Amino acid sequence: MTENWAAGPTLSQAQELQNQILEQRQEISLTSVEGSAGGGAVKVSMLADGTVVGVAIDVDVVSSDEVTMLEDLVTAAFRDALKECGNAQAAVIARLNALTRSDQGG
Repeated sequence: MTENWAAGPTLSQAQELQNQILEQRQEISLTSVEGSAGGGAVKVSMLADGTVVGVAIDVDVVSSDEVTMLEDLVTAAFRDALKECGNAQAAVIARLNALTRSDQGG
């Protein structure tokens, strides 16, 4: 029983695609993003793979009476940074899809 492999990708094409995917994953893991809340009073720095690098809080928003507000701001900044991670990942995937289509002649 023989199959027609000519219509499908070759092993070298599959390996090249795998290499491109690995390169894009590395790019994602090295891409820095930042989310903020409260007009920049709280900032969360992350890598686009979701790794939190740091949190910066403006000293003017720290008060024992406003801990709940500060917690809300940190949560909002984290969500904003996470959204930026998604945007960075989507941009890399779009580039990868474009490469894949051009390799397939489409």
